[in-house]
Amino acid sequence: SEVARAQPDGYTFLFGNTSTQVLLPLLMSRPPYDPIRDFASIYILCNSPTVIVVHESVPARTLLELIAYAKANPGRLSYGSAGAGTLTNLAGELFKQLIDAPDIVHIPYKGSAPGLTDLASGHIPMMTPNIGGALLDFHRTGKVRILAVAAETRLRVAPDIPTATEAGLPGMVAANFNGLFAPAGLAPAIIDRLAGATRRLMADPAFDQLLVASGFEPTAESGPQQAERLVTDEVARWTPIMHATNFKME
Repeated sequence: SEVARAQPDGYTFLFGNTSTQVLLPLLMSRPPYDPIRDFASIYILCNSPTVIVVHESVPARTLLELIAYAKANPGRLSYGSAGAGTLTNLAGELFKQLIDAPDIVHIPYKGSAPGLTDLASGHIPMMTPNIGGALLDFHRTGKVRILAVAAETRLRVAPDIPTATEAGLPGMVAANFNGLFAPAGLAPAIIDRLAGATRRLMADPAFDQLLVASGFEPTAESGPQQAERLVTDEVARWTPIMHATNFKME
């Protein structure tokens, strides 16, 4: 909100994401900003896909086995998220919609870390978090099982884990993009200069590897036009999904 109201003088910027630029404005009855009209899109740096992960005690080693278990045991499954209204929450609701299992209970946490701790300890059976180093460590030590990545392609950091589409659930795509935005009205010359500087940073192999090691997927190509198109497309894609799932802030 502060960035949307700021002067477009090249000194105030927003490192925004799917929540700030897509989900929250759709959830609010009176959003304090318009994610498209009030911002100049500069560059999408990377995205962080959500995953479908279960505790080792859940009798499912594949996504299809988890879906079969959910249908055979109505009311037995719950899933944790990083909080109500987050992409991880919406990812869980999208999963429920796609498999027609509305009785899977949502358990919101105050961030992913406490949820992952409870998942690894067996206090909750399932979670739909963004991919990250701690989660991958739990997966590789066998405490949890990542069954699928909710992305269009496999992750560079974990190429052995299939996408949800490959695992048998088309349409299960929920990734959090991260990008640079500015107040609407910023001079095109400044936008182009910032986009160029960001593009040079993204071409740095060390920075690329830092992103990948942290669980992010670097964007292959971006800029002002691509960034604006992504925000517009994501708003259009998530709006009917949120309506279909009757998604609301809790």
